[in-house]
Amino acid sequence: MGDFPVPGCRISHCGVRQKNKTSFHFPSSTFSLQAKKKKKNSLFFSRTLFLFLSLLSFFPISLSPYLVMSQPNLNERIQVDTSDDDSLFEIQTLSASNLSFASSVRDYSYENGRRYHAYRNGQYPFPNDQEEQDRLALTHHLFKLLTGGDLHRAPISNSNPRRILDIGTGPGEWALEMAEDYPQADIIGTDLSPIQPNWAPPNCRFFIDDAESDWTFSPGETFDYIHARTLAGGIEDWPKLLKQAYQHLKPGGWFEAQEFENLVWSDDGTHENAAAINSWAELLTQSSKKFGKPMDVAPKISRWMTEQGFANVTDDIYKSPIGGWAKNRRYKEIGRIGKVSIMETIEPYSLALFTRVLGLSYQGAQEHMENARAELMSHSHHLYVRFHFVYGQRPFDDSSTDSEAS
Repeated sequence: MGDFPVPGCRISHCGVRQKNKTSFHFPSSTFSLQAKKKKKNSLFFSRTLFLFLSLLSFFPISLSPYLVMSQPNLNERIQVDTSDDDSLFEIQTLSASNLSFASSVRDYSYENGRRYHAYRNGQYPFPNDQEEQDRLALTHHLFKLLTGGDLHRAPISNSNPRRILDIGTGPGEWALEMAEDYPQADIIGTDLSPIQPNWAPPNCRFFIDDAESDWTFSPGETFDYIHARTLAGGIEDWPKLLKQAYQHLKPGGWFEAQEFENLVWSDDGTHENAAAINSWAELLTQSSKKFGKPMDVAPKISRWMTEQGFANVTDDIYKSPIGGWAKNRRYKEIGRIGKVSIMETIEPYSLALFTRVLGLSYQGAQEHMENARAELMSHSHHLYVRFHFVYGQRPFDDSSTDSEAS
C-alpha cells in the first residue's frame, strides 16, 4: 500500500497500485496542467453558485431549511408552487518504469474541446478536465442536500470503521470529508486520473487504479466500508465489481452505491411531454449499452448485490426536483441546484458517446443537447430525477477468504 503520510502533514499523495504490490507516491500537484476550455454560460452560473454557497457557509441559520435530516421520499408527492418563476443560478523510491507510468497518466487526450483520461484511454467515456471537476463538486453538494448533509446511508457511524475505500473518487471531495468525519479511519480513494487536490488530512490517500480490473489489495487489506458513487456508464461488469467489493469487506462491513437514473419523472405526468429530454435520455441509454457500459443501472444494483451474497440490502430512493417548481422551500432550493447540475451533466455524459458510438457529428450531438437544455428551462414540466442510495452488508458469519469466494 505504500507509506502513510508523515503525521501532521496535510499533503496528499497519489500512487499506482500494481500487481507486485509495488507502489509509489508523488504530489498530485504535479498534475496541475489544465486544458484550455471554451467558456460557457452554464459554467459561469455554476461557479456563481459555488461562490453563493461559500458565502452561505458563514450564515448557518440560512442553511437550516436544506441541511435538515432527510429520509427517502419516493412515495411523497411533491407539491407544485404555481406562483414560482424559476431561474437558473448557479512515492517510495521511483523506478524508471514507475516514472514512465507517472508520466503516462498525465498524457491526456483531447477531443471536441474536452480533456479525457490517459490511463485506460478510451475505456471511460467521460472527461476529467477542470470543468468536469467543477460539475462533480456540485453533484457532491446535491447528494448531501438530498440526505440532509449525510455522506452515507449505510449505518456505519457507531461501528468505528478503521478502513474505508472510495471507488472512483474523482476530485476526492467525498473521501476528504469522510477523513474529517472519521479521523480514526484510513481513507483510500482510487480513480483513473490524478485530479485530487495536493492537500488532505493525514488519514486520506489517493491511488491511480481501475476498479474494473482485478483489485490488487491483499487478503489482509479488507475494509469496513466501501463506497462507490456515479459509476454508471463507466462499469462494464457490475456483478464482478460487486463481487470484488464483497470479497474485500470485513465480515459485517458495508458496501454502498450512490447512483441516479438517467430518466426524468414527474408526479403529474408532465414528463411525458418532455420530448427533447426523453429523446436525449434514450440516446444516452442506447449509446452507453452499445459502448458496453450501461447508464441505466441504478434500479438494478440492489438485486445484483443480493445475488452476490450481501445481506440487509436497502435501496433508499430520493426524488430530486429539476428546477424551483416545488412548493416546499427545501425541495425548491434542491431543485434549483439540481437544475444546474443536470444542465452541466448533459455534455460530459453525451459528447463522447454520441460522437464515438452513435457516429453523430459534433454539431449533431450539440443539437440534441441544446434541445434538452432548452426544454429543461421550461416552467411547464415538473420534473425530478430518482437518486438511489443502495447499501448492503457482508454477513458476520461469512469469514471466507478472497480465494475461497472466487
